[in-house]
Amino acid sequence: MATSTKPDIDSPFTLTADQIAKFRQDGYIKIKDVLTPDVIDYYGPLITSEVHRLNKMHLPIEQRDTYNKAFLQVGNIWCENETIKEFCWGKRLARMAKELLGVTGVRMYHDQALYKEAGGGVTPWHADQYYWPLSNANTVTAWIPLQATPMELGPLAFAKGSHKFEAGRELGISDESEERIGRSMKEQNYPLDDTPFDLGEVSFHYGWTFHRAGRNTSDKPRAVMTIIYMDEDIRLVEPHTKARHQDRDKFAPNIEVGGILNGELTPIIPHE
Repeated sequence: MATSTKPDIDSPFTLTADQIAKFRQDGYIKIKDVLTPDVIDYYGPLITSEVHRLNKMHLPIEQRDTYNKAFLQVGNIWCENETIKEFCWGKRLARMAKELLGVTGVRMYHDQALYKEAGGGVTPWHADQYYWPLSNANTVTAWIPLQATPMELGPLAFAKGSHKFEAGRELGISDESEERIGRSMKEQNYPLDDTPFDLGEVSFHYGWTFHRAGRNTSDKPRAVMTIIYMDEDIRLVEPHTKARHQDRDKFAPNIEVGGILNGELTPIIPHE
């Protein structure tokens, strides 16, 4: 049941030097107890309600392509709901992102709910930054499950150290990316971290870290919110692919190529 008062999403979460070093070496980190059950109980139902309201995918799963079998995808929810905006602008997660990246501050590139429905398919191997027309690799996605996520729900899995591997970065989410990147990860001996998430556990991964998720073999949806953070001084680069053009149109429509992404949709998130 939702709490009557807003739970804490702003107080500091202490990251150790070892955790920061591990993130930078492995390209990701999973951290337990980042969010309390009260936070998830308060914001989770609101996020779910907005996903159902804003979702535009209504085809049966069996009639969808691989990308759309993987999850229902709804972005920039913070623009639709003031309470969800509070969550996305929470100082705790922003501060963690800043410290992990080692930058002076972070902007939000966008939020994105990823709901893998009961019976939903695999999320193929990919790196998020394939889609982003950004000038450097100081980007990180916070992957925030809104429930405990055992293996049958399809938790996120990571190839450890793969943010340093460039082959496959030209591939978007597809059957081809699942086959080619998956093969490369095995050939290059990148260890696979495919493990459940506890309630309140959050992962952070670089934009170029290769990752995937398995099928949801349960009878309930896997509800996940993500927030993508980037260096506050990051710039827009020429979007040479259709995917990057689409991202520019969605999230940086008024930013000139070469300019800092300081638009209304990419705000600096306070961390103090």
